[in-house]
Amino acid sequence: MPRLPTLRVTGRAEKLCRQLNEKFLTDTLLVFSPENVRWLIGFTGSAGTLVVRSHEMIFVTDGRYTEQAHIQAKSSAVEIDVREARSSADHLEVLAKILSSGSSCGFDPSEVTVEKFEIYQQAFATKLVPAPGLVKQLRRIKSDAEIARIESAAAAADRALADVESMLTDGVAERDIRDELEYLMRRHGADGPSYETIVATGPNGARPHHRPTSDRIVDGHSVVIDVGALVDGYHSDMTRTYLIGEVNSELADIHQTVCEAQQLGLAKIAPGVLCSDVDQVCRQYITECGYGPEFVHGTGHGVGLQIHELPWIRKDFNEPLQVGEVVTVEPGVYRGGLGGVRIEDLVLVTPTGYRILTQSQKDHLCLQSPRTT
Repeated sequence: MPRLPTLRVTGRAEKLCRQLNEKFLTDTLLVFSPENVRWLIGFTGSAGTLVVRSHEMIFVTDGRYTEQAHIQAKSSAVEIDVREARSSADHLEVLAKILSSGSSCGFDPSEVTVEKFEIYQQAFATKLVPAPGLVKQLRRIKSDAEIARIESAAAAADRALADVESMLTDGVAERDIRDELEYLMRRHGADGPSYETIVATGPNGARPHHRPTSDRIVDGHSVVIDVGALVDGYHSDMTRTYLIGEVNSELADIHQTVCEAQQLGLAKIAPGVLCSDVDQVCRQYITECGYGPEFVHGTGHGVGLQIHELPWIRKDFNEPLQVGEVVTVEPGVYRGGLGGVRIEDLVLVTPTGYRILTQSQKDHLCLQSPRTT
């Protein structure tokens, strides 16, 4: 795997604070989400609370992560004040002291339970003000270094999938394919799988998030493989559906329909296009082909530090695509008792349209067996 460019986070907090002040009239934000903390200061640990202000960032964590926070902040070229808390009570007390001045402090309600909010509000002299989605919105646009990590993750999954295609034969269990994919992704440079790898053969393919079992491939099945890799915190996401041996005409027609719908969705990707319009072009085609009720999920989603993040490619998300976003296009049709078909690519929105990051072949998947290529 090629050396990844340095991932620097300088300037992100300043941009965040400008929006915080403009939209919520406060200059302080509490950040609890590990992904949002990582995006702002480069910290990869699992425990800590970040206080972001226009003139400083203070990170409160425990003794397991104090040194790590210092090292990772330095490598990310960002200045933070790291403070150590030795217990949950101490953590709360340290935060209360930090927030002892100022009339209000923003927080993202999606990061805090009602119970935690009540504890914090009682402990802090500062009023907590809901400020939803600020960091998540900023994370939509990926830097070159972030894109490089997502591309590396996609490449690891591509190579692993190519290596296991020869296993897609009569009698091989879903779990065996899953295990081999996850092993090979690591061999090809990934830190691990991006999510629970999906291998669904035959009727199991009618469940979009089927967990692999000991069920075995049989000639005439479709095999849905949804696989992604993780590289330095960044995810990839891809689905291919194979037709094994001689399949019935209905399954073959569903496969062709999904392939064509996915191509229409890809062709729609461009900056300024509404996410809902990308969903609509796929959904309309599948509906015209007679399978509308069996397309049971959105057409895609953003990918980055989380496998599912903004933007959402679905009918009720009417925001435009932006240059630098990384999204999936993944229509599918699922028929109980028969199986399912999903085709998914990961794409980068570019100034002129899009660039596909997942390079696994799709043309041969419209044939009756991947082994005939």
